[in-house]
Amino acid sequence: MKDNTSTNKIMADVIIALLPALIFGVYNFGLNALILVLVSVLASVIGELICGFVFRRGLTLKDLSSVVTGLIFGLLMPPYIPYWIPAIGAGFATIIVKHVFGGIGRNYVNPAATSKAIMMFVLTGYMTSFVYNGVTTPAPLIVAEGGGKIDLLQMFIGNTAGTIGETSALALLVGAIYLFIRKVINWRIPVVIILTVAVYITIYTMVARGGFDGEYVLAHILSGGLLLGACFMATEYTTSPTTPLGQVIYAIVIGVVICSFRLFYDNLGAVVYGIVVGNLATIVINLITVPVSFGKGGRRKAKEAEIAKEEEALEIAKEREEFEKLKAEIIENQRANLEK
Repeated sequence: MKDNTSTNKIMADVIIALLPALIFGVYNFGLNALILVLVSVLASVIGELICGFVFRRGLTLKDLSSVVTGLIFGLLMPPYIPYWIPAIGAGFATIIVKHVFGGIGRNYVNPAATSKAIMMFVLTGYMTSFVYNGVTTPAPLIVAEGGGKIDLLQMFIGNTAGTIGETSALALLVGAIYLFIRKVINWRIPVVIILTVAVYITIYTMVARGGFDGEYVLAHILSGGLLLGACFMATEYTTSPTTPLGQVIYAIVIGVVICSFRLFYDNLGAVVYGIVVGNLATIVINLITVPVSFGKGGRRKAKEAEIAKEEEALEIAKEREEFEKLKAEIIENQRANLEK
């Protein structure tokens, strides 16, 4: 994160970047899709208000993170599920996954991805049922797995079954390009995730399906929420590694987990499972990718790297009432570390 860029501006950019996927989702599935997303956003915002009061963090709505969480969770929903599902899921994402662990900048896993992963287990029937043009139909990736005919062009445009925000690769790429231009995200995580999936599925087709199948590989890239997850969830600052090497390792882990789940366990929930596993691996990845030289100077550099990370966490939380307290804690840690 850039030092002079406030959290609410970054979140506003993410909201803008998600609008093409939302607009296409409403076009593709109708007004009910918009209502579902609005319910999700409202539940997340209400959860934010409650937590701001309960945990005495003040008015935290202005950072817009709760809107982003609710928007992403809503886009992860099938378009015709009951409204109470996104309400509970988005509320859980904000209240439990984010705020119980300290609020923005302190959560260990992506709130929307984690809540969706849990719901895939608890409400499997609701979360895996898709209706398109009034007909219950499997998602394109399920059709491809069964050897059925798929239309890659329509998958790229988005005229297929799926969750509200995942069907249009084109709309998601437009949003991702906007984030690249605005320098909100860098290329490493999304590109490496996509490349890892492409390589993994290519090897799988050659070993298990009797030869390279480009259509099948592209189906895995264009559908199943891969682009939504790679560009908008896996790139979350607080749950992804800080170093370039760490980001590459993290992205490879996510890509491998996604493909493993898709091919051998649960096709439809694979992306969120992969992101959650990658988030949990981030702590270890950060530990092994921070460069440490030998000798006294090396130890000092390692401590300075730890201090820099603490300062980044402070930047994320700077608009909160706890800012002065966090600042004092970081200064104290800096002094203690440099004295060692």
